[in-house]
Amino acid sequence: MQPTKTVLESQPLLPFLFATWPEVKRTKVKQWLKYDGVHVNDAVVTQHDYELKAGDLVSIQPTKAPPPTPELPPGMRVLYEDADIIVINKPVNLLTIATETEQDRTAYNAIMLYVRDRARTGMARIWVVHRLDRETSGVLLFAKTEEAKETLQANWQDFEKRYLALVEGKLPANAGTLRAHIDESQPHRVFTHVSAGPGTREAVTNYRVLRQGMGRTLLELTLETGRRHQIRVQLAEIGCPIVGDKKYGAQSNPVRRVALHSTLLKIRHPRTGATMTFESPLPDVLVKLLPSAV
Repeated sequence: MQPTKTVLESQPLLPFLFATWPEVKRTKVKQWLKYDGVHVNDAVVTQHDYELKAGDLVSIQPTKAPPPTPELPPGMRVLYEDADIIVINKPVNLLTIATETEQDRTAYNAIMLYVRDRARTGMARIWVVHRLDRETSGVLLFAKTEEAKETLQANWQDFEKRYLALVEGKLPANAGTLRAHIDESQPHRVFTHVSAGPGTREAVTNYRVLRQGMGRTLLELTLETGRRHQIRVQLAEIGCPIVGDKKYGAQSNPVRRVALHSTLLKIRHPRTGATMTFESPLPDVLVKLLPSAV
């Protein structure tokens, strides 16, 4: 326990704590506040801008060691958060949710721990709205209430989902629409069919060529449907697999990842109805692979 200090003149609490205990790291001082360790006249105070008055008695009485703050996985960052949604930049090689073979190392678990730490309760929850493949990086949205999740999913087809992909080869036109019927019955790979059949679902992807050269093409893709591995299998089907996508026939893998990135998500907020756009630029490791020709 630190010795009790008497306030000599009116001032906000946090600057007083910094000045009175300069030998203590500022992060530690903030933890005192967050975890009920600061007492003013024997009452717990957690507000950093609490206004102290001359004569107030301030003491530090940590009740328990604060739990360690969970670290987000390398490359993950929060793009936006409010009471209803949280939007992140998901790094490559990270599942959205658990599978039978991988239970813990997922974007869902990382964000759940992050939200619970900030809420200071183990009861806080998040809900999955959509998914990105393990091999895909970029914008990923979770809901923080079940109502928000249901509203977002009910309107998902109306939202804009934009991707960037660096593919092998050259597409037949500078812009167009890819249509196929996808069989998702196998757990690790999907297959396309020209016509509808038992167990297939239609997949529609619009594309636009942004840059081309050196045997590669940078594409901007906008989804009309959201099928598993949709972009990957449709591009492979026309002879332009995504760079690094060995599963679907890529011949090159220069940076040991699939060159597919979720770059933009435009939604209507589930509670306010406001239009919101979230963006994530192409990762530097993929920018280095871009052809120089425009």
